[in-house]
Amino acid sequence: MKPFSKALLILSITSISFVANAQTSKLGHINSADLIQFMPETKQSDSTLRKYGESLDGQLKTMTAEYQSKLQKYQGSRDSIPDAIKAVKEKELEDLGNRIQDFQQTAQESIQKKKEELYGPILKKADQAIKDVAKEKGFAYIFDTSGGTVLFAQESDDVMPMVKTKLGLK
Repeated sequence: MKPFSKALLILSITSISFVANAQTSKLGHINSADLIQFMPETKQSDSTLRKYGESLDGQLKTMTAEYQSKLQKYQGSRDSIPDAIKAVKEKELEDLGNRIQDFQQTAQESIQKKKEELYGPILKKADQAIKDVAKEKGFAYIFDTSGGTVLFAQESDDVMPMVKTKLGLK
C-alpha cells in the first residue's frame, strides 16, 4: 500500500471514530482568551509588565539622549578638530549606537521572558480549571473558540460559566 493511501485510510478511520465519539460524547466550548481577561491575576500581571517595560524604555531614552547629545556636539565641532580626534569620536558614537541596539534586543527578550514568567501561572491555572470542569461535568471534548479555528461545531455547552465558578470569578 502506498504511503499516501495509508495516510488517507488512517485519516478516514480517525475521522469516523471522532464523529462516532462526538455523537455520543458531551461537547463543550470556551473562549480561553476571554477567561484569562476575567482573571484578576491578569490585571496585576498587565500592570507589572507595563511598569517593567516603562523602566526599560526610560533607560533606552536616556541612552538615546546621550547619543543625540554626543552626535550634535561632534557635528558642531567636526570641522575644527584633528583627524585623530575625529576617529576617536566617531568610534565612540559607533560604540554607543551599537550598545543602544544591543540594549533594545536584550530589552525585548527580557520583556518576553518577564511576560512568560508572569502569565505562565495564570495560563496553567485556567487550563487546570478547564480540565477539572471537563472531568467533573463529563465532557469528552472542550474546544477553545478564542483562536477562531472552529468553523463549524455541533451544538455544545459553553463551559465559561462553570470554569468561572471553579475559579471563583463573577
